[in-house]
Parts: sequence; C-alpha cells; structure tokens
Amino acid sequence: MSTSTSAALPVVVIGAGPAGLAAAAHLHDRGLDPLVLEAGPRAGAAVREWAHVRLFSSWSELTDPAAEKLLAPTGWERPEPTSYPTGGDWAERYLQPLADVLGDRVRYGARVTGVSRTGRDRIVDADRETQPFTVQIRHADGHEERFRARAVVDASGTWSTPGPAGGNGLPALGEHAAADRIAYRVPDLTDAQVRARYAGRHTAVIGTGASAFTALAYLADLARTDDGAGSHSTWILRRGISGSTFGGGSADQLPARGALGLAAKAAVDGGHADAVTGFRTEAIERDADGRLVLVAEDGRRLDPVDEVIVLTGFRPDLAYLDELRLRLDERLQAPAELAPLIDPNQHSCGTVYPHGHRELSHPEQGVYLVGMKSYGRAPTFLALTGYEQVRSVVAAIAGDLDAADRVELTLPESGVCGGAGLFDEPAANQVGAAGGCCAPAPQPVQLGVGLVVDAVERSGGCCGS
Repeated sequence: MSTSTSAALPVVVIGAGPAGLAAAAHLHDRGLDPLVLEAGPRAGAAVREWAHVRLFSSWSELTDPAAEKLLAPTGWERPEPTSYPTGGDWAERYLQPLADVLGDRVRYGARVTGVSRTGRDRIVDADRETQPFTVQIRHADGHEERFRARAVVDASGTWSTPGPAGGNGLPALGEHAAADRIAYRVPDLTDAQVRARYAGRHTAVIGTGASAFTALAYLADLARTDDGAGSHSTWILRRGISGSTFGGGSADQLPARGALGLAAKAAVDGGHADAVTGFRTEAIERDADGRLVLVAEDGRRLDPVDEVIVLTGFRPDLAYLDELRLRLDERLQAPAELAPLIDPNQHSCGTVYPHGHRELSHPEQGVYLVGMKSYGRAPTFLALTGYEQVRSVVAAIAGDLDAADRVELTLPESGVCGGAGLFDEPAANQVGAAGGCCAPAPQPVQLGVGLVVDAVERSGGCCGS
C-alpha cells in the first residue's frame, strides 16, 4: 500500500478514557480521522468503576483544550474550574459528552485483541514501514473484525491489571484461593452491600499510594459511625515509614493530594489503623475460622483479618501488542526514553517534566502508548500529563514537528523528595517520620466522606508500595 493511501486511513485510538478521547479531539482538530475502540459499553468505562471516589485534581486540570473546543458548539457548560469532581462526575459531565460529539468515531464493546503491520509479523523487515497497521477486535457478541490504520495510539490504561499482594510481584501463595475475601479497588462504602462487608471487620490494606491513603481514610470514617463500630485496619507497607511515606503534605502544589497522606496519618494516629512496616507478603492462609492470615517473606505472621484490600499499583497489558516492535524499559515496561524520567528508584524532588512524541516513540514508527499505559508500572500519573502527551503525539502524526516538540504545560510539584531509598533499609535509618527532605512534617487532619483523591494517580505513590 502506498504512503498516500495509508495516510487516508484513520488513526486508531485504543480506549475511550480521558487520554483516548483527548487524542481523538486533537486528531479531529487537525483534520485527521480518529477511530476510538472502547472495550466497555460507555465512555470512561474504567473511570466509572471508581465513580464514588473524588479526584484530587480540580476541573481546571481535568479537561483538554481541544476537547473543550469540540464541545463548545454543543452548548456544553464547563464545570466550575476550582471544584473537585468524583469519577462519576468526570465521566458523565465531560467524557460521555465528548464521546457523543465524536459520534460513530467511537465504537463501544470493541476489545482490541491484536495489533500488527498488514502482512508483516514482528520478524519481517521488508517494506515494513510502508504497510499500514492492522487492528483486530472482538465485539461484545463474540464476532471479530479488523481495521486498518495509519497510526495507533494506545490509551487503554492499566485499570484492568492491578498488582498482586505478593511482595515479589507474583500473587502471594493462596491469593487466588482467598479471592472471595480480597479486593483490588478502593471500596465504595456508600453501597450498602459493600459497607456491610467491611463494617465491624478487621481489614488489611496493602499499599502506600493515593488509593491506599483513601481506603484507610474511608475505613477510619466507617469506624467512627454507629454501624461501623469495631472496624479496624492494618496498614501493610513493604518498606519502612519515612518522611515521604505520607506524601508532600502542605508542600504539595495540589493541596487535595497533599491532604490524602495526612488523612492516612490521621487514621493511624487516631487508632483506627495499625501500620506494619517492612512486610512483603509471601502467603495468604485461612485459619480455622476462615479468616485470613498474612505471612511475610521473613516468616512473620499477622493476626487474622476478615478482608484484604490490595492497592499495589497497576501494570500495562502488552499481550495484544506482541507483533509490534516496541522499545520498553525492562523494569517499568514503559517507553525506554520515558522510563528514566519516571523511575521511582531514581525519583527526586519535584515532578516529571512534560514530555511528548520523542519520549513515547518506538522502533515501530506510528505506534504510541499514552496516558497511564505509557507509565508502565510507575506511579503518580496526572491527567494533565496525558493531555500534553496526546497533543504532542497527534502533532507528530500530522507532521507538525514544531508543535510536537513544543512544551505547553507546567506540572504541579508533589513536594516529595528522595525517591525510594534502599529497599531493605530499616525505618530507623531512613529520613525521620517527622519530616522529609523537602516536605514539612505531616500534621493530622480529619477528612470525612468528602475526602479528595485522584484515582488517575496510581496506587503506590511517588516511591512505590
């Protein structure tokens, strides 16, 4: 197929979430034809699964300029910029209207099962770059279909592949067998059935990021209510507690994000949660009463718990990209040029600088991983980062390298310094819990059901879990 013929094909965007729909809006703005393939039945299907959680980013940081431009003629009203939506608000008031404007350019119930070059598996070199992409999908009713594309933008996220409880990256022994007592999401305690599952129970929370902070605060709130009397949490950290454990506090330029860590600290200080440090889960066993006993790699055994919430981050699903020539970092499974900027082993004070098509490119020209998927296993992703990524990537696809290379975003700093530190360093030898290298000492705060959390940021926090 000639280059000119290939250029007439659509750009396939995988995922109708925030980054995917923003990419489609930018493509439309540049006169390119997007085709958005969404596995779920509606726009923002993954976001809707945490509809009960309030973001720590305000509306001013959650909408994309090209998307707003596309929405404006429809009479869409921009939400109050300084307010904080829930995931449900974000989906209903922004993502779904944006998808509706795109119309039949968005296909629902279309799960991508494979991407390749037309007539070329990953081995073949001959004329590879002149061939369009082939994208294979499976519809909700089971039938399959293929599309050809000039480029592929994978914005499918990582929501469907949460990390396991095991401290070595594998599921803990017995984790699958105990699946009826294990959850991998922040619980919606406004749901009566979910609330009954945790009320008056002892729950272990594994993880140290935004989602873990939120779960601890929600469970502490539950413990303060009449129907939640007796509720208690055990917070399991794979490392010791240091100055950065609770985030940047008041030094965080996103105040609501800083408040998350303080809410987790308040849960511990208030006696609603106990912290267990340096605990890397090896096995999950059942006792004689059917309760769960967590066993560490060093042989420590915790008291039995009723429920376990595992919030140890997410992983990218790369299986359907196996016929493409991707250059991924061996640790993070992120694009190799991006990985050094986001590696939690090296992260220091400040934030990741804005990046675009060059950091996201691969040997297979014309394919990009954007949004949360671009971060692989790394934590702390912001919607603003994804919008800047797709702006640059779409400009590159359109051939406008001046715009693609231009930086058009300043990201807020987290107020957290220092990176992950030594993996097995005792808590006593780490930066004291009274203060980090650039964050002031966290002060306890009380946050009720209005707690703010950005579920776009991953479990695990700046320094991992």
